[in-house]
Amino acid sequence: MPLIILVLVALQRLAELMLARRNEARLLARGGVEHGRGHYRLFVILHGAWLLAILAQLDSEQAVNWLWLALFMLLQAGRAWVIASLGPFWTTRIITLDRAPLVRRGPYRWVRHPNYWVVAGEIIALPMAFGQIATAAVFTVLSGALTLWRIRTEDRVLAPRRNR
Repeated sequence: MPLIILVLVALQRLAELMLARRNEARLLARGGVEHGRGHYRLFVILHGAWLLAILAQLDSEQAVNWLWLALFMLLQAGRAWVIASLGPFWTTRIITLDRAPLVRRGPYRWVRHPNYWVVAGEIIALPMAFGQIATAAVFTVLSGALTLWRIRTEDRVLAPRRNR
């Protein structure tokens, strides 16, 4: 069962990357500009390493902590809400389109950067569903540091549009 869960998460991430690539191409074609390109590959490496670290520690008799898995599933609903709220503006990169208004619907009505809150929860919840405390801790620290860098970049480029 844990391996099936991990495969489903990996497939979900691949499907999201395909959606993101399509949205990125459309935004760039409309004059969008990418920011923070230098740290993007670090996110790809981090998230790939996170899945591989979880996989490396699974064994065939692995028990599942259903409470942590339920939290992870709840976070997937949050992820879907973020993606639906951003619509064609959702990407895995920071791409701005100056003429476009900032999205202020869905979770963006109440929270800045809701996607990063979802990811922070996922980084903890999935390894914890398999009892991998060290993996949850290490990747939470690494992801947190990288996410703070990304948030600073994103806030800097969006600041002029927040004041409109």
